[in-house]
Amino acid sequence: MAYWLVKCEPHECSFDELKTRPKSTGYWRGVRNYQARNSIRDVMSKGDLALFYHSNCDEPGVAGIVTIVAAGYPDPSQFDKKERYYDEKSNKDEPRWYSFDVKWKKKFKTFVPLAHLKGNKKLTDMKVVQKGQRLSIQPVTEKEWTEVCKMGGVG
Repeated sequence: MAYWLVKCEPHECSFDELKTRPKSTGYWRGVRNYQARNSIRDVMSKGDLALFYHSNCDEPGVAGIVTIVAAGYPDPSQFDKKERYYDEKSNKDEPRWYSFDVKWKKKFKTFVPLAHLKGNKKLTDMKVVQKGQRLSIQPVTEKEWTEVCKMGGVG
């Protein structure tokens, strides 16, 4: 099993909103970065766990935990001209972009803001706290996972 940090803008879907969706499941679409795509396509697996991170908001940070329930399948939005993530260069025989699905698992007792992640000396190597790291899908080590969960009151 691997651990991840997955970023989502709360106006697209907040962690609390995810719980109210059918089967508490969200379908990740629109990842348009090759490094993140490679992680989704080649590394991420069903059953992996991820920290659900609110990004591009007043207080970015980790709200809770999700389970990867489907990983590494072609992102359907790349083929639909009506979608904002349509990619005219992608084709169904060799898809360019990949999606994954997450299911709400557990809300943190305490939201863990980015500032607290940055202030924790045990997390200095965590990708999300490093300058210039903007990937929406990031691997997390087991040590980092344990520390962030502890900070959120579920470890």
